[in-house]
Amino acid sequence: MQVVPRQGGGAVAPLGAAEQVTEAWLLNRRLSEHTRAAYRRDVAGWLAWCAGRGVDPLRASFLDVNAYARGLESQSLAASTVARKLSGLSSWYDFLVKLRAVDLNPVGGADRPYVSRDHSVTVGLTPEEVDALLVAADAAGPRNRAVITLLADLGLRVGEVVGLDLADVGWERGHRTVRFVGKGGRPRRRVLTAGAGAALDDYLASRGPDDGPLFVTASGGRIDRHAVFRLVRRLAKEAGIPAAERLSPHSLRHAFATTARAEGVPLEDVQDAMGHADPRTTRRYDRDRHNLDRDPAYTIAAARVRRVGG
Repeated sequence: MQVVPRQGGGAVAPLGAAEQVTEAWLLNRRLSEHTRAAYRRDVAGWLAWCAGRGVDPLRASFLDVNAYARGLESQSLAASTVARKLSGLSSWYDFLVKLRAVDLNPVGGADRPYVSRDHSVTVGLTPEEVDALLVAADAAGPRNRAVITLLADLGLRVGEVVGLDLADVGWERGHRTVRFVGKGGRPRRRVLTAGAGAALDDYLASRGPDDGPLFVTASGGRIDRHAVFRLVRRLAKEAGIPAAERLSPHSLRHAFATTARAEGVPLEDVQDAMGHADPRTTRRYDRDRHNLDRDPAYTIAAARVRRVGG
């Protein structure tokens, strides 16, 4: 695939193979390495589909994108997964439009699957199940206990946890903190709870003072998200949690949001803590938002009783 600017365009140098275009596109965006890898796979899947059908990606239409999307859906992929793949592909084509390699983004007119902002496929956890998971983590060794506690107490993404370095742990204005790069490449900081700080100190006492990744394997390398994924399921099974085989580190993030809102933490504070750009995303994480006990009618009625008696 040779990408050359259209006639009349600016002085943009040819970029060569599709892989080079993709890497240039990814370098142009602030993304985590995990997201970069996912976008690479998404674009590669589209290019493979085009190659198998003799479609020139630079001349593809929205009809081609629709056919590709329907093919993904036939593989029983979730609507949210298909939508994410098309979103990444749309960004890729937007980059090509800016390079004047194509006139229009074919994904723009495609029929994307509907994804409800009121639903998430992630299996959640009750506060009691999180407590049980933490008890199981106590017997899993200092490192594993610290990892699970950070996921539970701070609601971090698994990529944010495994990406931490020792230098990211510190003190600010009397608060024990961790600094990290969040989604979208945004630098962020969070406080460590007393429990998270204690778990981390226990782990650091056995880890040693060497610089580098915070959470390391027996060989000294950085632990990866797959290891944490397996750890969550193993501990959940040991804790007797019914949905253990369907849990993920993200389940703890959902539980963080749900519990925070149930305890009266304002939506905007939960949104900021979780690093969500859109409050609707935070609301989707709140599994208890439709609980009738939280209906504001009760609050209004109670306030009226306080005012007028009765």
